[in-house]
Amino acid sequence: MKSTGLLIACLFLFAIGFGQQKPAYILYNAKGKKIGYEKMIRILQDKDIVLFGEFHNNPISHWLQLEVTTDLKEKRNLVMGAEMFEQDNQNALDLYVSGKIKAKELDSTARLWKNYPTDYAPLVNFAKENQIHFAATNVPRKYAAMVSKGGFEALDSVSAKEKSWIAPLPIAYDPELPGYKKMLEMMGGHSGVNLPKAQAIKDATMAYFILQNYSPGSLFIHFNGSYHSDNYEGILWHLKNKRPELHYGTITTVSQKDISKLLAENIGRADFIICVPDDMTTTY
Repeated sequence: MKSTGLLIACLFLFAIGFGQQKPAYILYNAKGKKIGYEKMIRILQDKDIVLFGEFHNNPISHWLQLEVTTDLKEKRNLVMGAEMFEQDNQNALDLYVSGKIKAKELDSTARLWKNYPTDYAPLVNFAKENQIHFAATNVPRKYAAMVSKGGFEALDSVSAKEKSWIAPLPIAYDPELPGYKKMLEMMGGHSGVNLPKAQAIKDATMAYFILQNYSPGSLFIHFNGSYHSDNYEGILWHLKNKRPELHYGTITTVSQKDISKLLAENIGRADFIICVPDDMTTTY
């Protein structure tokens, strides 16, 4: 009887303790149902390309990026790539990953984001330690800025070498995609008519260099801001236009005050949705 009473007391205390826990995130599937991390990995390991959408300053996004990459590496040969590296910096990135230059030289030769040391260096170093190719997929920001000011035709005058850092022109562009329409609405209509085009040149270029670096039989995991792949648009729209036969997986990040139930507005954003508290500490 004493042992039974002790067991009940322990279970009661455990239940109280568990109820008081504050999870840093909850993982949901596209339908808004909670899903376990291990099940997500089992599903993702059978994909050809995975787009991991992040909040650039969210530590949970960055931690899970490394966790997911590490666990998928145990299942598949990987190729890695990221929005945070522009195509004209590919050589510097290759030299670092291959061990031919040190971190200080990478910092001086590539345009690294300000949060690179905390948020992206762990991913690049994982690639270096495991000799995984890391693709710089994004268009150099100079050319996205040109499109933002003058539309796609602003790129007509750039050199052949510069065009090698951009998706082949003309790119496919659908201004009716909800993500692009929403961006235009946020800018007050025609006053920002070229802003969605600047987003599109980034999406198209990232998709192009993902496919250029994709190796059949391997899994390509790509890290990008969530807006570039949310709702199966952006990068994924371009990927499916070019290679509809490949199997794609998407992850996104959302924030809510109460993460115990996914809000309707966040359901369907991606195959897997990382829901974090909206008061989560940021990395910058």
